[in-house]
Amino acid sequence: MASIRKREKKDGSATYQVRWLQGGRGGSWEDEKFGDEDSADQFRKLVEAHGNQWPHGWVKGRGFVEPETHPDDHPFGSYAHAYVDALNTVDDRTKHDYKRDIERHFLGVKHTDAAGIERRLGGLVHTAADGVEHPPTICNITQADVNEWVRRQRHAVTAPDDPENVLRAKASAKSVANRHGLLYCVFQAAVEAEPPLRETNPCKKTGLPRQDEGSDEEMVFLEHEEYARISIELRAFDPDAADLADFLVGTGMRWGEATALQTRDINWTTGKVNVQRAWKRQDDNTFEIGPPKTRKARRLVKLNEDQLAMLRRHVAGRGPEDWVFRGGQGKAWRHSNFYHRKWERALNEAIKKGLGKRPRIHDLRHTHVAWLIADNINPAAIQARLGHESITTTIDRYGHLLNNLDDEISAAVTNAMRVVAPREGLRPVRSA
Repeated sequence: MASIRKREKKDGSATYQVRWLQGGRGGSWEDEKFGDEDSADQFRKLVEAHGNQWPHGWVKGRGFVEPETHPDDHPFGSYAHAYVDALNTVDDRTKHDYKRDIERHFLGVKHTDAAGIERRLGGLVHTAADGVEHPPTICNITQADVNEWVRRQRHAVTAPDDPENVLRAKASAKSVANRHGLLYCVFQAAVEAEPPLRETNPCKKTGLPRQDEGSDEEMVFLEHEEYARISIELRAFDPDAADLADFLVGTGMRWGEATALQTRDINWTTGKVNVQRAWKRQDDNTFEIGPPKTRKARRLVKLNEDQLAMLRRHVAGRGPEDWVFRGGQGKAWRHSNFYHRKWERALNEAIKKGLGKRPRIHDLRHTHVAWLIADNINPAAIQARLGHESITTTIDRYGHLLNNLDDEISAAVTNAMRVVAPREGLRPVRSA
């Protein structure tokens, strides 16, 4: 808590000193002086509202001061686009997605009002000390501006003249984190520029929403019986579609990986499939084959005998480069076709008969993980099977399911810590 000390001068006037421990208990003492008690009290409240820290934008002895602008400052949009264009480690589709985020989420969704005036809504802006908002530049954005941007991302953007018209939906915690990662990289490039455009990265200490918030809505986990209901409906009108769904839930592979498998990727001796390519959406909304999502997504996935038998049926008489799973006319499946013509139809039938969930196709991957965790499979093994780049990804996404293993963990600890003590009345045996 901040406090105010009144100090009287010889001439009868007084100054008011606000004192506080920076960051709370254990921090260093900080202070600021004022000529009247009201101003001191207002500042005290600001300090406490900022967690016993200096208020953002406040300069000791001067008050709220706008940072000096860099002579080579750039509009945020043009700098961010140039940063993405210079990336050499991502494909064109990823650059397209990054630029979409810049336009829609960093600069804000466009809206033209009844008077024909176009505005950007819900984007990144700089709020000056006097409360006036300014367009973002690479140098004027502060930590407070980034925190406010996060808050805006967590709310739907509606048209000012029509609240029922949703221009941009509320973002999930995961989407906010992904966009914040790109924002961080753009500002870090400005920090590392020669000469530097900024001294610090305003994204460095952003408070992001928990990524497990709303995870029950974002991920659907199916019990064995629940998935069986969907599989039965699929198999009733298209056995090949049912085989593909069984393969997805039985391997945890991504849709783009499983449907890119070719006959040559199956090693019948080891019983493994080699994941070395995946479908990638292009700028024109077509798909092309490319490398998997990450470096560790290139992996070998072990199959059981039933899965191998199913694959033998599908590849019989086919060439090495033929697709394992094929839709009409022998072409590889497209997600939208499979979803609307097969999955949605089977799902609706299963729901009519009592299924209480509406999973996406990608939820088969989540379901696979849930089944592995329920069988006490080590998270590191799950990471390798799914092709996650880091085990942190696995734990962050599925760690809440590990609570189901509390009893097994408790029993293991009990067994490890158990000590065989001599019974009462008996002497312990001593070694010679």
